[in-house]
Amino acid sequence: MEELDQMQINFGEDSLFLMNVSLAVIMFGVALEIKLSDFKYLWSHPKSFLLGITSQFLLLPFLTWVLVLFIQPSPSVALGMFLVAACPGGNISNFLTNYARGNSALSVSLTAFATLSSIVLTPFNFALWSGLYSPAALLLKSISLNYSDVFETVALILGIPLILGIYVNKKKPFLAEKIASLLKPISVVIFISIVIIAFYSNFDLFIKVIGWIFGLVLMHNLVALGSGFSLSKVFGLTLEDTKTLTIETGIQNSGLALVLIFNYFDGLGGMSIIAGWWGIWHIVSGLTIASLWKKYNYVAKVV
Repeated sequence: MEELDQMQINFGEDSLFLMNVSLAVIMFGVALEIKLSDFKYLWSHPKSFLLGITSQFLLLPFLTWVLVLFIQPSPSVALGMFLVAACPGGNISNFLTNYARGNSALSVSLTAFATLSSIVLTPFNFALWSGLYSPAALLLKSISLNYSDVFETVALILGIPLILGIYVNKKKPFLAEKIASLLKPISVVIFISIVIIAFYSNFDLFIKVIGWIFGLVLMHNLVALGSGFSLSKVFGLTLEDTKTLTIETGIQNSGLALVLIFNYFDGLGGMSIIAGWWGIWHIVSGLTIASLWKKYNYVAKVV
């Protein structure tokens, strides 16, 4: 695993720019489906909202730190885990919540609020929890990361597209719906293609470590899903809200993690592979759990 700490997946400036733009476009596409009234929902349902934010930005980073202490991964892998846990929910969480017959209004509201708050909370959580694991803290110190630059990047890639998307939806809702249906699939395909090209040059090492990485991401993702589910059950949320919090916490914006890794960590091997595999695996796990819940709803209706 030490090889991952030395490996770097390097992007050219053009590819890096295209990746940044792709993520911004994906976020813009998500925001085109968000209305200002979604924020009002948060105030009328504070319990589910506060638990969602707690699960996303407090419980998951803490449990990630516990998992890291237990497993003792290499420093770059640990940094990748901390960064993924510090990111807001992924852009497919709304679709999965709707598919699972969860609370779509809560899901969209949490996505909007979590994305805005991640401008501050993502760099803060990453710095805090990485600093509490000595091997990762030492590696992070050698990188000399400028957190003000990270704040700026997250704001540009997530914050501005979110605000623009909400504005377009408010002024031209029909146009917003049309643009969203076109933008999201195109930008996602471009983003995935760039990632595949980046990993292709390090394919041999990827194959060598995929067994270990797969197991680690599987455990981490189960922790994420379990934290949202457990918190919902402890506080007696409805089944619909439980589904929503589980999915919102288990689906992380690994695309943002990759952008930050390539911009500020020179494509550090362990971080890149953790975030890249998260991006693949959380779609599989999310679709699986959403399908099971959808089937459960169907069976319950028949019975």
